[in-house]
Amino acid sequence: KHHVETFEVEQMLAATPKFRFVETGERENEDVYLALGQASSGRYLVAYFIYKKTKEALILSARDMADKERKWYGRK
Repeated sequence: KHHVETFEVEQMLAATPKFRFVETGERENEDVYLALGQASSGRYLVAYFIYKKTKEALILSARDMADKERKWYGRK
């Protein structure tokens, strides 16, 4: 839907993204977070994910950053 490839999200998460808590998950210790970062290609991305107990991320959705998010990300 958003034309973001899995490898782009993996690159963004492996770099230095900013994280933000979104909401408490339906299961204990599986909350939803937002990551803002940049893929190796230079593309600025936003990814929503569940941080699992196994310390893995389950990606729910990923898309290009909106202008407002880009400004917030730039303030790191």
